[in-house]
Amino acid sequence: MNLIEPIHAHRVGQAVGNYRWTICAMLFFATTVNYLDRQVLSLLAPQLSTQFGWSNTDYANIAAVFQFVYAISMLFAGRFVDRIGTKAAYVVAIGIWSTGAIMHAFSVPMGEGIAAISGAIGLAVIPVSIAGFMLSRAVLAIGEAGNFPIAIKATAEYFPKKERSLATGIFNSGANVGAILAPICVPLIAGLWGWEAAFIVIGGLGFVWVAVWIALYKKPDEQPRLSAEELAYIRSDQTVQPFTPARVGAVEKKVSWFKLLTYRQTWAFAFGKFMTDGVWWFFLFWLPTYLSAQYGMKGPDIVLPLAVLYSMTMVGSIGGGWFPSYFMARGDAPYDGRMKAMLVIALFPLVVLLAQPLGYISFWIPVLLIGVGASAHQAWSCNIFTTVSDMFPQKTVASVVGIGGMAGGLGGVVMTKIGGWVFDYYKSINDIHTGYMIMFAICALAYLVAWSVMKALVPRHKEITDL
Repeated sequence: MNLIEPIHAHRVGQAVGNYRWTICAMLFFATTVNYLDRQVLSLLAPQLSTQFGWSNTDYANIAAVFQFVYAISMLFAGRFVDRIGTKAAYVVAIGIWSTGAIMHAFSVPMGEGIAAISGAIGLAVIPVSIAGFMLSRAVLAIGEAGNFPIAIKATAEYFPKKERSLATGIFNSGANVGAILAPICVPLIAGLWGWEAAFIVIGGLGFVWVAVWIALYKKPDEQPRLSAEELAYIRSDQTVQPFTPARVGAVEKKVSWFKLLTYRQTWAFAFGKFMTDGVWWFFLFWLPTYLSAQYGMKGPDIVLPLAVLYSMTMVGSIGGGWFPSYFMARGDAPYDGRMKAMLVIALFPLVVLLAQPLGYISFWIPVLLIGVGASAHQAWSCNIFTTVSDMFPQKTVASVVGIGGMAGGLGGVVMTKIGGWVFDYYKSINDIHTGYMIMFAICALAYLVAWSVMKALVPRHKEITDL
């Protein structure tokens, strides 16, 4: 059979094999661990703030270190992944972020060391606990920045284009599972063994994952568990750049960031991430505060609404990954089908505009409407990631994802800063309701703006073949 001949869907599971889905499951669990490690601090923040006397500004500064370092590290993470390869990159990335997660448990002694060094050289001393947690968050961010560039590259290696958004949607739903499991696991572990144990136990999960990854992952052409039929299927729609085995000892040509920035496709992806990643960060960071400010909900009261919301986002992540195949089955090329799906997805966040006008009925109204918006974000996310592997050769996928990831992280910083300013202003004039209305409007419209600019930059599919 010709390698570019399409394989009918009903034959895939029967004749081809399914090992690629084992790899997808590994990516799912890595992303789940990623979000578990990320959320431990936020769940323990009330307890730690009381214990160490943190103000809201102190906690915000600790959180901001993660967001800023994550954004910058995304750029270098993509480059790093393309240079050393998928398997080794995941070992390094999860090794770093799991170490960073565990370091939180030792933030006080680390902070004392930082204070001693700072004092000895005459620098202003940051409070001990704050300095230690800042260092831990920075290490965590450096490692976690590698997750999505690596996972997208692994997806490009193990899936044909027509399945990549579905695979991305599945592994991306690990973020939602992590967000649901964290409020259940973290308080329980902290209650039994102390807050330090929560960081150590959750952080240790990454090292378990690494051992399984080392045992299971090889490049497709080196993977003994992959049948020849499945390998052919994986390459079945590589019509422009068919697979050619690398020569032994050959050095792959490196592609510079500046070269990648000369392509409109790179800017389209980066702008889409900049406009929309901040919406997800906003929902993550501000929903508990919103429920408290608007409905007086505290502590345990918000666990069920958050669980419902994040459960909804799982539907968006997996359903959004499948959605482009609807258009592809009707003859659209992968990129064209993906862009049509993303336009439809971009319409769903508009329901968030109703969160404030209808919020007087019940707090469940804004929770469910925001859940639709957050679910749409996950659907959008798994598709925008996959536009990169639609257009760029595999050797540059992680680098381009890293560029876009940095743009998305900086967009998150901008959104957080805007939200803080808007809420402070409208709280000062006793009209916080309007403040949330403004921010929800930004969230609702961001996807249509992003899609319009992406479509203007890349009006039709054009695969890059000169790298």
